[in-house]
Amino acid sequence: MLRIVIDTDVMVAAFDSDTGASRRLLLSALDGHFGLLLSTSLMVEYEAVLTRPAMLARSGLGVGDVLSILDDLAGLCIPVGFDFRWRPMAGDADDDHVLETAVNGVADAIASFNLKHLADAGRRFGIPVLRPGDLLKRM
Repeated sequence: MLRIVIDTDVMVAAFDSDTGASRRLLLSALDGHFGLLLSTSLMVEYEAVLTRPAMLARSGLGVGDVLSILDDLAGLCIPVGFDFRWRPMAGDADDDHVLETAVNGVADAIASFNLKHLADAGRRFGIPVLRPGDLLKRM
């Protein structure tokens, strides 16, 4: 089974649009079609970003709805602890925890729109960083 890390930008897109590749990837995770790798820092970021008032207004969801979805993800994910810290590696220090989740979780891929900051770092560890649509095609 593939082991995938979903970057926060993909989660935002999944909540923003019910027809895009990001939503399909999120639904695939919830259906158990791949192993979703999650670290505490990544889950905290998901919650912080997805429960912002502007994000809730865009998605049309309430805080309880978002937390319920995140609880479902937490219940089926493969939890990742950080045995090693790899900093700085990403082009943006705010993305290092995404890469650390992937490296420590032995990910097969990272789903992200942020190729500029993550792709080179991912290549160093043999982990492709792909847009959600491209990742779905490979699956």
